[in-house]
Amino acid sequence: MIQKGLKNIVAAETAISLVDGENGRLIYRGYDVKELALNFSFEEIAYLIWYGYLPGDQEKQAISELLKNNRVLPSHVYELIKILPSDMEMMSQIRTAVSALGTKEFGWKPTVEQAIQLTAVIPTITAMIYRKGNGEEIVQPNMELGHVENYLYMLTGNRPSFTHVKALEAYMILTMEHGMNASTFASRVVASTESDMVSAVTGAIGAMKGPLHGGAPTGVIDMLNEITDKETAEIWMRNKLDNKEYLMGFGHRIYRTRDPRAEALSEITKRIGTDDGWLELALYVERLAIQLLNEYKPGRRLSTNVEFYAAAVMRAIDMSSCLFTPTFTVSRMVGWTAHVIEQSIDNTIFRPEAKYVGKQPAECETLITGEKI
Repeated sequence: MIQKGLKNIVAAETAISLVDGENGRLIYRGYDVKELALNFSFEEIAYLIWYGYLPGDQEKQAISELLKNNRVLPSHVYELIKILPSDMEMMSQIRTAVSALGTKEFGWKPTVEQAIQLTAVIPTITAMIYRKGNGEEIVQPNMELGHVENYLYMLTGNRPSFTHVKALEAYMILTMEHGMNASTFASRVVASTESDMVSAVTGAIGAMKGPLHGGAPTGVIDMLNEITDKETAEIWMRNKLDNKEYLMGFGHRIYRTRDPRAEALSEITKRIGTDDGWLELALYVERLAIQLLNEYKPGRRLSTNVEFYAAAVMRAIDMSSCLFTPTFTVSRMVGWTAHVIEQSIDNTIFRPEAKYVGKQPAECETLITGEKI
């Protein structure tokens, strides 16, 4: 039996995360992701993902210093980014720059030290490409700032507010890892050939670039901007549903209840409070959309997904829409590298079969005589 897209096929065992769609749970190394996002730092959860346990004070200090010390781009990557075409998509530029990191030190077998290097440098690459694309001066890393705070600093050139840092940090923790998704699978397939970690995450970035996987919450922002106010919300959404169109930010391939990442981000948006009118509209639209989806699509169990509240967070911290998928990539680097390491521990090359549906020789003309066999 063929399972297109390998749907429901178990291809590996993992101790990194559990995506429980039926019960709406996302677990990292045994911990509920909502509690992690609301109570810990990016550095602490990266440590958890890589090592399997939460760090103590000394370990937290050590991982923080290692991430800081690996922020500076190698000179050849810096020069490469400067000459990449200005009309090249951001994700393509990021993919190309990351691939250039693949020096001999990234040989097989992959290590946590390699994972730290890639995680530390991906915000620098992203910020440099973003500012270059805007014709702005490059901002060098600030070694005094934490991982997420430094990323925002390099993007804007200004020290971000505490609330903006905590909001983005929660988002990045929630998107750090998510089971055997398309980009993670791509990284494990490459790693299974005993290729290097840089090649594996370059493949993952290529998968993330695709709109069916790394689709950003831009559509949610557009939807809320078009609705404009509570009075027009129901008419607008009924019109979409009557025309068999999607409501952006609802439904997920895995989750059959509210996306647990949306649960955490919902709480974060209430804490931000920088744009009460817009956030109030978002909360109203969410409640009404669930009612209408139950009416129009009974039994489908369509609930709020992470993109809906990611849109609220990104808008609240004034992040440009062109940075949504790159920022997703910055956070997911932790998960990819953890999976590459896990793949290497008990490695078997991925080699699925394909059912041939092409012609047989009897149906074809020979190349030599032009006559049928």
